Amino acid sequence: MPFHVILPLAAAIVYVAAALFLKRATESGAGVWRLTRTCNFVAAIFFAPLWVLGGNLPSGLWWQPAVAALLFMLGQLLTVLALRIGDVSITTPVLGVKVVLVALLTSVLLRERLTAGVWTAAFLSSVGIGLLHFSRPRAGSRVGTTILIAGLAASSYALFDVLVQKWSVAWGAGRFLPVMMGFAALYSLPFRPARGDAVPGSETAAAWTIAGAVCLALQAILFVSSIAIYRQAAVANVLYSSRGLWSILAVWAVGHWLGNYEARVSPGHLAWRIAGATTLIIAILCAVWGSSLLVLLH
Repeated sequence: MPFHVILPLAAAIVYVAAALFLKRATESGAGVWRLTRTCNFVAAIFFAPLWVLGGNLPSGLWWQPAVAALLFMLGQLLTVLALRIGDVSITTPVLGVKVVLVALLTSVLLRERLTAGVWTAAFLSSVGIGLLHFSRPRAGSRVGTTILIAGLAASSYALFDVLVQKWSVAWGAGRFLPVMMGFAALYSLPFRPARGDAVPGSETAAAWTIAGAVCLALQAILFVSSIAIYRQAAVANVLYSSRGLWSILAVWAVGHWLGNYEARVSPGHLAWRIAGATTLIIAILCAVWGSSLLVLLH
């Protein structure tokens, strides 16, 4: 299996672990600002070794990684906020809308010809994600607000993905990605814990925060590197959308160990989730087929 397929799929699995850990961190008292700052600092450390991949430092294009970092940080901040106020099983599928957004932006901004297989996979991914999470929300969950915030996060990440594919050409992955994450860490410096955040000495909140930040950084380096190196943002996002399936499985299998009880849904919703899983698998197969055609076309 080629690396442009393996990397997004691996990132999807690691993302689910990050989401569960960060959700647990918020429930332990960690605030949005503290989480975002920690995640960006850890990500900057993880991305730094990519410098060995080499590249260029275009003197007049420093604004490009700066803008990309701003979009990345905004998407991350909104994702953490959505996880704080809502469920993992709501936030994750809404983020799946990014698949369609990336396909549209790739076509418009990059003037890239996408095959029918890629377009079909993008829309099937969104349908599959919706079916996976077709269930009544838990009592007290703020579904509407969660959907809005997660949708904004998806939009930020979609534009970020496409711009990384576009701008990393001049820089090279070994320069653009570390510099970009350096900007993201720099932007996070002013973030300060808000009233009600867990104090720095809170061992429980700190442990879950670090675990979530490490997993989030790892999935980011897997996913973003696949875009910067192979320049197939639309295909990568379809494969990455499998996190909707993994999130369901993770909540059912290990969620209770992490204090997450979102899996308590009625048996009647099982059929919807089986349909969603099947649709998502078909979408991934379409993406792999579509990416093979893109390679032939190029």
